[in-house]
Amino acid sequence: MSLQLQILNSSKSRTPRAFLGRWVKACERELARGLPAKARARLQGDLTLVFLSRREARKINKQYRGRDYATDVLSFESEGGFGDLVLCPEVLKKQAAEHGLSYQQELGYMVLHGILHLLGYDHELGEREARQMFQLQDRVFETLLGRLKSR
Repeated sequence: MSLQLQILNSSKSRTPRAFLGRWVKACERELARGLPAKARARLQGDLTLVFLSRREARKINKQYRGRDYATDVLSFESEGGFGDLVLCPEVLKKQAAEHGLSYQQELGYMVLHGILHLLGYDHELGEREARQMFQLQDRVFETLLGRLKSR
């Protein structure tokens, strides 16, 4: 079990690389504790975080999901790797302010969200699936946030 993090940034925002490295490892460890063995075994390979401008994120969201707006995170499975997460810092910064979180906290929350999608969780399948995914996401986020604050 080991995710290898790669970061690509074509947005104008600075990327908190050190934070992301620590966050992804912490997510991996915490998720491994509570996931079924089959899902746990999938926590390996390359995880690429791709940071895009609002315009680029909107284009990708429209192309792959048919939704004509920039979104916070999109997840894409990859052959031979764990997957890719496409993130839009502009959207994440706006959401952080709306949620009363720092940018790094919102970024961490959405990276975790994307990782769960890559593990097969999908909140758009129905109410039960959404509840299951968000309960796990919130539990892991609160656990990791508590650890970050205690440092």
